[in-house]
Amino acid sequence: MAHGKNSKEKVVYVGDSRVKKGSGFVTPPDYTAFPGKSEAFIPNFLLKEWMVGVVVLVGFLVLTIAEPAPLWFPANPSANIIPMPDWYFLFLYQYLKLPYASGDWVVLGSIGISGVAFGSLLLAPFLDTGKERRFYRRPIASSLMLLSLVAIVYLTNSAWAHYKTEMADQGQVPENIQREEKAAENRAKGLPTTSGNQQKEIAIVDKENPAMESFKKAGCISCHAADMKGAGGPSLRGVGDKHDKNAILGIIKDGFKGMPKQYDNAIAAGLTDKDIDNLADWLSKQKVEAK
Repeated sequence: MAHGKNSKEKVVYVGDSRVKKGSGFVTPPDYTAFPGKSEAFIPNFLLKEWMVGVVVLVGFLVLTIAEPAPLWFPANPSANIIPMPDWYFLFLYQYLKLPYASGDWVVLGSIGISGVAFGSLLLAPFLDTGKERRFYRRPIASSLMLLSLVAIVYLTNSAWAHYKTEMADQGQVPENIQREEKAAENRAKGLPTTSGNQQKEIAIVDKENPAMESFKKAGCISCHAADMKGAGGPSLRGVGDKHDKNAILGIIKDGFKGMPKQYDNAIAAGLTDKDIDNLADWLSKQKVEAK
């Protein structure tokens, strides 16, 4: 090695002279230099997802506490109703009514076509492996998605329109409207509007009246039960608040909202016109608060 600043002095190298001089510490590139790997999955990404999940969960809890689900009147499985699924299944409900998905083709409709549709969704990630994500550059996938949305909207609307037509043909009132009307009546009377907090029960007025026997003899208990709370038909406790004597006689003779007339059945059971008149008079006295 050299000593001093004499340029003529012989220089002796120590070590391997082929090693290049470094430029010091090299800062490695950050994660943004690697597409798709902007940050470490654990713990960064996982922690962010967990925090978002906590916020959503807290939001749901706040909504359920601030606006609890209403407890309506108990369902009556024996009532003469037209069953309907929840709104998000209406398109499937209507689809299964189509000619090629019902009757002799029910297997094709319920398993074949549905299996192809859901199977295509499962295979979509494996069939569509392109890197393009702009919808206007993916005409096939975009067209199928728009067609599916149009079909779902059309079938949902058709199912609801068909349901309203069936209800009108049978003279029935939708259950949700019945419950709203019942809740409005109870609210006006100061009674509970739901079954969840109902404490006061409407009593039978003048239970020892001979008309009670006529009520049972005429076969009214088959729909309204011996306790008049309803067994497939509406409850008659408090019916006097809705109908007077003449209206009840009209219902017995002519029927009401899908209920067939009962006059002939009552006569065949051995009741006289006077018994029927007394029965209607007694039912008109069935009020929430007897006077």
